[in-house]
Amino acid sequence: MLLETFVDPQRFQGTVYRAANWSYLGDSRGFRRTPQGYSDAVLSPKKVFVRPLQTDARTVLSQPVLRSPYRQGVPKIMLSAQQMRSLPDFFIDIPDPRRAQGRRHALCTVLAIAGGAILGGMRGYKAISDWAQSLGPKARERFRCRRENGRSLVPSESIIRDVLVRVEPAHLDRALKRWNAAYAENDTTLAIDGKPMCNAIDAQGHQLHVMSVIGHHTKNCYTQKR
Repeated sequence: MLLETFVDPQRFQGTVYRAANWSYLGDSRGFRRTPQGYSDAVLSPKKVFVRPLQTDARTVLSQPVLRSPYRQGVPKIMLSAQQMRSLPDFFIDIPDPRRAQGRRHALCTVLAIAGGAILGGMRGYKAISDWAQSLGPKARERFRCRRENGRSLVPSESIIRDVLVRVEPAHLDRALKRWNAAYAENDTTLAIDGKPMCNAIDAQGHQLHVMSVIGHHTKNCYTQKR
């Protein structure tokens, strides 16, 4: 839909881009990517130029939800502070399958962080763990992370994996249904679809299949049944 490029004003002025009918939008704020995310200090703002590839690019890209085929990736939302604070409450009644000895994080906190990461578009244990590690002090406090030496700690990837593998799926399903009822937007239509679970074999040697009910508008999963 749109090409984007950055020009360092300390070296160039983007003359070639202007001559090729690129549009100058302004300057970036000067932060740059690092292995940890973004730099804390402003280093070198860049000039931002764009060039539409289609005449309706501005109209398409300004829509609240991109239409197919431009919509890619997985559904995700940005959790509000209130949603972060309330999310652990939906998991607080789930029995903890872990032994009491060695528990370092409350079950409701682990499940809330995993749920928040998935709602934010994360997929897989590593992605969920990276999302958890990126949480700031305020967000960790809202998820009720345990404190040690004045710092709020998030569960590690191995803890998240262990909990999600061992917790009863039916309990998770009920908890997430309650969250949907409290916070999800309304869907006027629903889709029902079934998929085989990769590498999931039951005691009889049959591959597991799961039926899901998905909202057409919000893309939220309302329930799943084996």
